[in-house]
Amino acid sequence: MTSTSSTSAHEPAVHGPSDREPAVHGPSDREPAAHGAPPSGGRAAPPAGGAPRNGLVSPAAGALATLALLVLLPYAHPSLRRLRLLTPLPEGEGLVVVPAPAPVASVGETTLVTETTEQAELRQPEEVALPPAAAELVPAAVASEGKPPRPIEDPSGKAMTPFFRALAAVERKAPGSIARITYFGDSIVASDFVTATLRRKLQKRFGDAGHGFMLMANAWPGYFHNDVVRSAGPGWQVSRVVGPFAKDGLYGLGGVSFRSQGAGVFSRFATAESGSYGRAVSRFAVDYLKHPEGGRMEIKIDGESRETIDTRADAASSAIATYEVPDGPHALEVWARGPGVRAFGVWMERDTPGVVLDAIGIQGCRIRFLDKSDDAHFAEQLRARNPSLTVFQYGMNESEDGELFPLDQVESTMKAVLDQVRAALPESSCLLVGPMDRADKKGEVYRSRPVIPKLAAIQRRVAGQVGCGYFDTFGAMGGSGSMGVWVQRGLGGADLAHPSGAGAEVIGRWVYLALMEAYEAWKAEAAAGRP
Repeated sequence: MTSTSSTSAHEPAVHGPSDREPAVHGPSDREPAAHGAPPSGGRAAPPAGGAPRNGLVSPAAGALATLALLVLLPYAHPSLRRLRLLTPLPEGEGLVVVPAPAPVASVGETTLVTETTEQAELRQPEEVALPPAAAELVPAAVASEGKPPRPIEDPSGKAMTPFFRALAAVERKAPGSIARITYFGDSIVASDFVTATLRRKLQKRFGDAGHGFMLMANAWPGYFHNDVVRSAGPGWQVSRVVGPFAKDGLYGLGGVSFRSQGAGVFSRFATAESGSYGRAVSRFAVDYLKHPEGGRMEIKIDGESRETIDTRADAASSAIATYEVPDGPHALEVWARGPGVRAFGVWMERDTPGVVLDAIGIQGCRIRFLDKSDDAHFAEQLRARNPSLTVFQYGMNESEDGELFPLDQVESTMKAVLDQVRAALPESSCLLVGPMDRADKKGEVYRSRPVIPKLAAIQRRVAGQVGCGYFDTFGAMGGSGSMGVWVQRGLGGADLAHPSGAGAEVIGRWVYLALMEAYEAWKAEAAAGRP
């Protein structure tokens, strides 16, 4: 793989963000429109000279006609159904859907015009009660404790060993032991769905060693983290692996590069003020970039200035500034004191045995988009986190592509990314969490998309080839036809693709139970002298 590699030119013509470099480059100066919104029509030229105006061909009429055409055009072909504005959503009660961002296939930056705030509506309760209609589908014994509906598949028998060794060290409270998980995914993970449940359950059993990695600000409207307090002001410009793309391919761990427009741009990260998790921190780390146009950034902890860093350097290179604090409640602020501060994110950890889970969610992402990062830079970022387990949960956006992006290329690009991660982290475990079922509805009938079982089979095959574990989400849900049942029983989202909050809780529990089942089996084998 080359240092600035790109995927195949055979990208989908219609569905999802484009993965190609555009012919004309230039920074975007506004936040992308909401997913599925049509482009705005242009204004017709005024009539020349003093010619009489015809109301039927006036600028206003032309604009209305253009708008009507753009609204109706997606109904001309089934492949454009995701752009339809007048189609009602399927029924569902208490469903949570986070829309994907519109594609921005350009090289440059877009400005985040909104502030990062609490977004309380996205917060996942610590105890999630399943809808009554889901009780038959997901019995309580399976949903919360007991045997998972699917095991972790591991043909090698060794894929999870490094992670289980880290868990065992944490369980016996070995000094300095941390079982760190870096969990990559699309919009489900961007909202801390599934990952919040998994993080909490692992920390309840093994100990809370910190929240992990977070982006500098909300790079998408639905970006969220539970059990931490985050805020950021306007003024950050971003490049992202889903576009607009950074020329140098330097996106940090989270797939987003932030650059300050001027003085006064800030981000704040603090421990949780309520609940059972995230109430203490003993170490902050700021992940940023030194580069020739770098500016000055000030670090404040608990309101007091700790350090001012000049990020200017002759050549671009990653840097991490670490700040130790007494274990307890604290807040860190990053303040740009001028333009050119380029940063990726902050992580929070504790000096106590336990589990940390980095939720690396990228809305609109396919796993192949991770290869938009410069290879050496991405490997360096992975090694800086040094996770015991790297998890990948993709497939939703690949299912939006259907087979317009050829499935053999889905497989080869997925394998290339996983090989790259395995090379960077040879002593780490790797797990693929398979795609959920996805459906379309016609009348009262829900039909699964035919590509879903194909994507699941590809992920299972690639996991075995590169030495990763695999969790069969599609099979655990019930296979083909299951998303319709999940929607009707309050576990599926109204878009027939995402889970509801309760559905995400169920999947998180299942992944936890599958990991613990495999961990207990590994411990039994180790005790019997068969590690």
